[in-house]
Amino acid sequence: MNTIIVASARPGAGKTSVVLGLTKAAGKSFGYIKPFGDRLMYKKKRLWDYDAAVAVNILGLEDNPEDITIGFEHEKLRYMYDEESTKAKLLDMAEKVGGGKDVLLVEAGQDLCYGASVRLDAISMSKSMDAGLLVVVSGNAETVIDDITTVKRYVDAQGVKLLGVVINKIKDVEDFKTVYMDSIDAIGVPVLGILPYTEAMTTRSLRHLSEALFAKVIAGEDQLDNKVQAVLVGAMSVNEALKSELLKQENTLIITSGDRSDMILASLEAKVAGIVLSNNILPPANIVSRASQLGIPLLMVQNDTFQVAKMIDDMEPLITREDTDKIDLMGGLVKDSMNMDIL
Repeated sequence: MNTIIVASARPGAGKTSVVLGLTKAAGKSFGYIKPFGDRLMYKKKRLWDYDAAVAVNILGLEDNPEDITIGFEHEKLRYMYDEESTKAKLLDMAEKVGGGKDVLLVEAGQDLCYGASVRLDAISMSKSMDAGLLVVVSGNAETVIDDITTVKRYVDAQGVKLLGVVINKIKDVEDFKTVYMDSIDAIGVPVLGILPYTEAMTTRSLRHLSEALFAKVIAGEDQLDNKVQAVLVGAMSVNEALKSELLKQENTLIITSGDRSDMILASLEAKVAGIVLSNNILPPANIVSRASQLGIPLLMVQNDTFQVAKMIDDMEPLITREDTDKIDLMGGLVKDSMNMDIL
């Protein structure tokens, strides 16, 4: 069994997407664990890490949360495990989940340092499990070079086997190679692949948004898989809103107060992806009925319009189990752009 620790230099680099892309692109059997959970969720009366739950579902695995995640809280883990028992637990999980599989992918936390105090950071796990380290980096070009330089110094100091880096979300791959690859090669880190930025990977489903916002769905429940690419805050007059190009796009989400009947009706007739109704105000029955007829979801939330807009803006576009199109897309990007000899 080949064990690989998949880490990221910074939060939001796309580590989970790369993991899922690898499993989709390679004709091998995979096991998956995420020892230190950093996105707690409650599913079927059990605590799961969000990324782990998605990976288990997409990979068709039957593992229990206890078999793929040791814990979520630093304080509890410091109390329950010392260095030796942490290593023993990791090796036991690897054998239980990865036994009989070609590759075991071990997803680390949100950055290289996360979990260091409980010996569940990427470097510590790489040492404990005698596993190679794959690091995902993303951002602007200078940030990418900074991160690769830091990774090189860190792994050299720790004596860890670095398989290489995956550079993710690059808008112009050929230009990036021309301008920056000489500098990256001089650092002495293998580049396993450069994955292009793809706008489709940034979409979010209304289902994911409704769950994250704890929204009450009052219409269009069967259309919650609609994708959201742009957001328009309906705080202006309808006349001004009608001038916006965003209102003419089917993948636009409107955020407006539930008592703005004029804005809601205009948005419905524009056939937007969905509407978030702020301030916990239920619109008139005729509007709800019209939304149901058109199949446009109405999500009612307690927060005010500004708070909702801020919450959505801060949300990372995570992959969900329903995002089969994103997973297929990522699998194609990995297959076309990444050296998978490490598997």
